[in-house]
Amino acid sequence: MLNLGILAHVDAGKTSLTERLLFAAGIIDEIGSVDDGSTQTDSLALERQRGITIKSAVVSFTIGGITVNLIDTPGHPDFIAEVERVLTVLDGAVLVISAVEGVQAQTKVLMRTLRRLGVPVIIFVNKIDRGGARYDQVLQEISAKLAPAIIAMGTTRGLGTRGAGFTAFSPADAAFAESLGGVLAGHDDALLAAYVAGEATISAGRLRAELAAQVGKSLVHPVFFGSAITGAGVGSLMSGIAELLPAAEGRAGGPVSGSVFKVERGPAGEKIAYARVFAGTVRTRDRLQFGDGSEGKVTAISVFDHGSAVRRAAAGAGQIARLWGLAEVRVGDALGAPRAASAGHFFVPPTLETVVVPARPADKGALHVALSTLAEQDPLINLRQDDERQELLVSLYGEVQKEVIQATLASDFGLAVGFRESTTICIERPVGTGAAVERMHEPPNPFLATVGLRIEPIAIGSGVQFRREAELGSMPLAFFRAVEDTVAETLRQGIHGWEVTDCAVMMTHSGYLGKHGLGHQRFNKSISSTGEDFRNLTPLVLMSALQRAGTEVCEPLNGFRLEFPADCLPALLAVLARLRAIPQAPQIRGSVCVLAGEIPVGRVHDLQQRLPPLTRGEGMLESGFARYQPVRGLAPTRPRTDHNPLDRTGYLLQVQRGTRGGG
Repeated sequence: MLNLGILAHVDAGKTSLTERLLFAAGIIDEIGSVDDGSTQTDSLALERQRGITIKSAVVSFTIGGITVNLIDTPGHPDFIAEVERVLTVLDGAVLVISAVEGVQAQTKVLMRTLRRLGVPVIIFVNKIDRGGARYDQVLQEISAKLAPAIIAMGTTRGLGTRGAGFTAFSPADAAFAESLGGVLAGHDDALLAAYVAGEATISAGRLRAELAAQVGKSLVHPVFFGSAITGAGVGSLMSGIAELLPAAEGRAGGPVSGSVFKVERGPAGEKIAYARVFAGTVRTRDRLQFGDGSEGKVTAISVFDHGSAVRRAAAGAGQIARLWGLAEVRVGDALGAPRAASAGHFFVPPTLETVVVPARPADKGALHVALSTLAEQDPLINLRQDDERQELLVSLYGEVQKEVIQATLASDFGLAVGFRESTTICIERPVGTGAAVERMHEPPNPFLATVGLRIEPIAIGSGVQFRREAELGSMPLAFFRAVEDTVAETLRQGIHGWEVTDCAVMMTHSGYLGKHGLGHQRFNKSISSTGEDFRNLTPLVLMSALQRAGTEVCEPLNGFRLEFPADCLPALLAVLARLRAIPQAPQIRGSVCVLAGEIPVGRVHDLQQRLPPLTRGEGMLESGFARYQPVRGLAPTRPRTDHNPLDRTGYLLQVQRGTRGGG
């Protein structure tokens, strides 16, 4: 069993390669076309219409006795969240690169993440039949921009023609053996010693075995060339997948451990969870724990076999299963025993936000329900409700996502919607250290809890860290957890309304009133501390500490690379200046100019719109998140959607109403 991801920059030919692999494996009788909307894995109407992958799809086939669950992922950067979820379940990946365009922005993002996670990667250079296809230059780009330890697995002929082909190197090829040995020796002392000693007896079998071992450890990356359209090189790629990528691991016995990477709704509205089983066996009628202590009974299971999902009574370690019956499950939930290492997020969160406006005001309630359902399938939609303005907001990676949300709401929920102009999502970072404490029985604290917190900045990219300086045994663990959970929730809206990150929060003081102080009386929450006391007090203490620390608002910047006719440079520089972009020195290569730099995320769409007329339709733009930069001048604010602990009087009134409402 091998769970294989197909990843690429948009338009590199990833879905076409999936079709060719299915055809070569005998799963389909005819190869579908992305342009015609007839591929197996692009099943959504919008996917077929636009010719791009939006949702990950799973399909199964067999190579040399190995069952491969192939996962086709989106290539468009607007749907990077879908890719992120898939990375957690892969045993290996094929990274597709165009022989014409070479290494592109998204290619670098994907490879960097795959290497960080230690996912074994085979590289397939596609489109060798296209005009402008390159061999040596693409290999040089891969080595320079993606990974230095690569090995070309064959040579090409007829590049740029319909008859272009790929010939795999023979194990007996002396030049290939020498090149392969040189790459492998960089990670194997025994091979290195043999080469230093001038030994010429290293067998082809030993080299091939060592290649598989180093690919499995993500140390070396084989590179195959070919064409998904003509089939050239695909047979060699399939052999490489079977021979060089490691099979799934995991014990079928023992406790169940799995991860949900996709959630969809069935024809009757039932929730279906796609999960990778890492250990144990999931059986129909099993009760599974998932998420933060939720539980559900598995009512049906299907696994992927020979191109389709088939019903089974069980799914074991290494398999990808579709599970019915887990009504409360969400994307990213761990099933059963959580894995030792938490995957976390690999890519930057969405950096844009928009208001979703129903065409009919009467549909506001239905729209909230529908968007909540979509947020189950994609938590990074991050649905927010602004009660003051009666607006619903969702997070975005880019403008194409608006089309997807709009089409999905229309087709699945019968709701017509529009959108306001997208706005940039900023973050806040503490600039100093601040502390606050409120003790029970001491005004103005109305709660039966003592909470002291200190907040301070930490390294950029570290997120939020919670630490306990108060002694753990000084009060029940549930109260500490209530404080920790509330800290995370409260920091979603800082002093200016943006999420606060890159900070450590220390709990410095704790105290509670327990049942032991009541003699033989029964528990009475009016004179005993409860978790609600800690949840209500924590936001007040935390925001007081944050105000003393101070924050700076930071806006997201994208790195960009522009390629355009050199004579268009003056006009383009003028536009970039108006868009607050920061370009580097231009590089003139004959009649072509290459310009790199940084630009505020909120201005990327404007640049995309203006580029065609500025460059006579010849300009090409690559763009991806680079970093956050402190905002100069007046810090932008975002309206709050919580009870606003910065306004103590209003906050306490809201909390008291909520307590009374809860009975």
